[in-house]
Amino acid sequence: MWQGAARAIRSSRLASTPLSTAAMSLKTFETLNFDNSCLKRLPVDPETRNYTREVSGAFYSRVEPAPVENPHVVALSWPALGLLDLDPAQETSNPDFTAYLAGNKTIPGTEPAAHCYCGHQFGYFSGQLGDGAAMYLGEVINSSGQRWELQFKGAGLTPYSRSADGRKVLRSSIREFLCSEAMHY
Repeated sequence: MWQGAARAIRSSRLASTPLSTAAMSLKTFETLNFDNSCLKRLPVDPETRNYTREVSGAFYSRVEPAPVENPHVVALSWPALGLLDLDPAQETSNPDFTAYLAGNKTIPGTEPAAHCYCGHQFGYFSGQLGDGAAMYLGEVINSSGQRWELQFKGAGLTPYSRSADGRKVLRSSIREFLCSEAMHY
């Protein structure tokens, strides 16, 4: 997490086996094994312009993170980097590290997209909802064969942002980060 636009990169656990540090072959952000099966298997919005709208017949809309000015790291989960086969000490010294996590520089292999979904909100069926502040970056398959989805939170406007700007405040991002860590352990 970082100050300013307060985005958090989150790895969602999609597999159940813990990763042994001895068993993994270390990667860098530039050499992660992205698969991105969601975008290959589910319909993607043909509209390439990013503006708030109703989207029909698609599960994802392609988007790009909005850059932030002067980002810096506030908190980091070293074990989450390990799950991706990244060496935290090596990656945190990478000059592009903060730019990658802020969305100011694209991590090679990512395909940013916002997820469209529907459901009930405030006691009523709401029709189209969607990721108004989150962006799917892709799915990394680590050396143990585990699949991990990477996301940005608060990365900027998506077709599902409604009347908001797609950003998040630092307070709620820290709360989500701590809850994610607690649920993992």
